[in-house]
Amino acid sequence: MNQTLPFSSKSISLGNEIFSIRILKFDNAYFVSVSQGPEKIGSLVASISGGPVPTTTTIIPSKNNFLFSKLISEQISDKIKGIALVSTFLNKELEISTGKALMLEILEMIQND
Repeated sequence: MNQTLPFSSKSISLGNEIFSIRILKFDNAYFVSVSQGPEKIGSLVASISGGPVPTTTTIIPSKNNFLFSKLISEQISDKIKGIALVSTFLNKELEISTGKALMLEILEMIQND
């Protein structure tokens, strides 16, 4: 049986930066990729919901924005009661307002999936 997995893609402009968001949905998980500039795999964080607080691990560490990746991964995992893998390729540290806007956009995309 060859089934196509649901895939969402969006580019958004925040300030002077363009971010690409790619989301791949599985029955028990989401893979989310956030890229600033060229689309690349960057740092990778995994979370799994199994109790009151998701368990999170860093697979590929980030030079910056570790908390951003961790927060997104944990929020998705908790929301779906499953696994979340989040890759972020960001050129520099995000402004707080940019991080919040990206997080809201990602959570909205997952909610509308």
